Amino acid sequence: MTEAPGTPLLDVKDLHVEFATRDGTVRAVNGVSYAVDAGQTLAVLGESGSGKSVTAQAVMGILDIPPGRITGGRILFRGRDLLRASREERRAIRGEQMAMIFQDALSSLNPVHSVGIQLAEMFRVHRGMSRKDGKAKAVELMDRVRIPAARERVNDYPHQFSGGMRQRIMIAMALALEPALIIADEPTTALDVTVQAQVMDLLSELRREYRMGLILITHDLGVVADVADRIAVMYAGRIVEHAPVRDLYRSPAHPYTKGLLESVPRLDRKGKELYAIKGLPPNLLHVPPGCPFHPRCPLARDICVTDPPPLYEGMGEGRSSACHFWKETLGER
Repeated sequence: MTEAPGTPLLDVKDLHVEFATRDGTVRAVNGVSYAVDAGQTLAVLGESGSGKSVTAQAVMGILDIPPGRITGGRILFRGRDLLRASREERRAIRGEQMAMIFQDALSSLNPVHSVGIQLAEMFRVHRGMSRKDGKAKAVELMDRVRIPAARERVNDYPHQFSGGMRQRIMIAMALALEPALIIADEPTTALDVTVQAQVMDLLSELRREYRMGLILITHDLGVVADVADRIAVMYAGRIVEHAPVRDLYRSPAHPYTKGLLESVPRLDRKGKELYAIKGLPPNLLHVPPGCPFHPRCPLARDICVTDPPPLYEGMGEGRSSACHFWKETLGER
């Protein structure tokens, strides 16, 4: 199954997701739209609670329903609306055509089975391979993600690997059936800076080799600069800025994005106080009226309190910003 020429590999359109709680309805995703082409990396950025992972879970079809429910929108994978597919069809697509890498590799791997058994299981279930052939494929995958002495370590258990090596095993599991799309949810969390760089380089290399689409979910602008093609910035369940990576780093068009960039540690600011966005993200049970960022925004004015900004365009090809004062943010007059 391949997408028609000109059709994005994945096209999320106006997605809405809610959670029913004792205190009320949490609107975790409010009209999110983005697209990913084959061979392209989209980074989805934002603080915790912005809706990044919930959007990914909805795409993968692993959202807990209830309490969650998708109340609107479309999720088109290779032109097909996944929200209209049957449970069996969604299950067949997962693993075979799209896969997800979770942020906590230790809790995602089964502690009572060796990593070789867990990798081989993918081939036994989906490809009908024997136990011996599945194990051989597991060794190949471990070699591919650069785990040293893969043949000797294929029988080791998850706790016998370092955090970086466990994350490589998770990447190997996602790659097992050569899917067209991989969603990596905070894949470098809790890893030191050197290992973070190695994992990101590996993902970038594999994306090019397999020409797969990659959605990289993170709160860290520092890890995506060299690997992403486009960036979607989320806040309070909405996309507030969408831009090619170089344009966004050079001149952010939303005050929230600008604040995130200014809070990244830099060598040329050594000895200076690190910038921090004031306040906290909103409680999604009680999102402020108007622009949800206005209580924390240095540019906020009366219109920001009353009128939710649309995603304005006109600042360059493929760019948009949900800010009434995007021109001022860009430094234009």
